[in-house]
Amino acid sequence: MPVLTLEEFAATVPTGRTIAGFDLGTKTIGLAISDLGQRFATPRKVIARTKFTADVAALAAALAADRVAGIVIGLPLNMDGSEGPRAQSTRAFVRNYVRLDERPLIFWDERLSTVAAERGLLEADVSRAKRATRIDSAAAAFILQGALDRLTQFRA
Repeated sequence: MPVLTLEEFAATVPTGRTIAGFDLGTKTIGLAISDLGQRFATPRKVIARTKFTADVAALAAALAADRVAGIVIGLPLNMDGSEGPRAQSTRAFVRNYVRLDERPLIFWDERLSTVAAERGLLEADVSRAKRATRIDSAAAAFILQGALDRLTQFRA
């Protein structure tokens, strides 16, 4: 399935199923899953990146376990809104990924998501060592929560 607009995504993804959020890094993939009501994002275990096929297999297992109906992928735009090398890398990953997964997918602007996630972890008094292992999934939850909040406008 091609990458959809937010409006198309809202019309395509059924309610009563979960939505996943991805934060694609160079070494890890942060993963978050919504509740069945598609209101709240919860961080899941970080997936260590190896090869594309292994990454996709790990994602497939995680998404199947939570019966995910749609995917939100953070798009790392520059602060001025332009796309740099990281955004191009994310788009390349998605071009290959959509050939293997038929779930609807949208991009979500992830500017400052890692900063917000780190701030949340600091406020929760999470140690530096634990923050390092949780930051990508916390960022994925931040990305997913932004999309979930916006989706409510299309489903009211």
